[in-house]
Amino acid sequence: MLKRVDVRYLKKPDELKLENPVFIEGLPGIGHVGKLVADHLVKELDTVKVVEIYSHHFPPQVMVNEDGTVRLPKNEIYAYKSDGNSPDLLILVGDFQSVDGIGHYELVNAYIEIAKSFGTKRIFTLGGYGVGKMVEEPYVIGAANTPELVEELKKFGVKFERGEPSGGIIGASGLLLGVSQLEGLEACCLMGVTSGYMVDPKSAKAVLDVLMNILNLKVSVEDLEERAKEMEKFIEQIREMQEQVVQQYRSDEDLRYFR
Repeated sequence: MLKRVDVRYLKKPDELKLENPVFIEGLPGIGHVGKLVADHLVKELDTVKVVEIYSHHFPPQVMVNEDGTVRLPKNEIYAYKSDGNSPDLLILVGDFQSVDGIGHYELVNAYIEIAKSFGTKRIFTLGGYGVGKMVEEPYVIGAANTPELVEELKKFGVKFERGEPSGGIIGASGLLLGVSQLEGLEACCLMGVTSGYMVDPKSAKAVLDVLMNILNLKVSVEDLEERAKEMEKFIEQIREMQEQVVQQYRSDEDLRYFR
């Protein structure tokens, strides 16, 4: 029987022997920025899936696979054992965040318990910061649960703007910072500035670049760069269509003048 939050370990912590792994959250959100980064890390690094998480708090549906079979929505945690030049990682990816407030707290509590079971002492949450307009050159703003971590992140170009995000950080990316504070864990959020209108791989690359610098991590960014170029072409097509509409409107106005 499925529990409210059903955590299923595929690998036990003592099997992997991770050393103080950094926990990275990248679930769906604004611009899918965090999800794009986390999915990219799982794809590019030599990771192994260690945990599956099912929950009553996910949408009441099944996901349909390419072959026509179905599966329940789930979030997953992948582990990466480094070569010693960067920290070991635990990467949280998945289909959904909670559809209700209580579920956000229950799921975040579960994520933190999993992180602690593997020996995590630091958490990075990833997301997008929607500004409601097109962003030519994305940058990264941050929030952290200790003053020391704020100062550390500033050295890597993360911007901390007074009162921003003005509405706080909603969902797992925010709650993980607050609950971690109560649990004595360092946690911060890296947010790529984005329009918020569409999936934004360009903003995701900005976040990934900062994260790689912080963790001394070497990961190919070619796939994200290609997706960003495709998105720029799409945006340019939208702009051209808008300009055509404006020009047509002006032409119609001119013709009405002579009637």
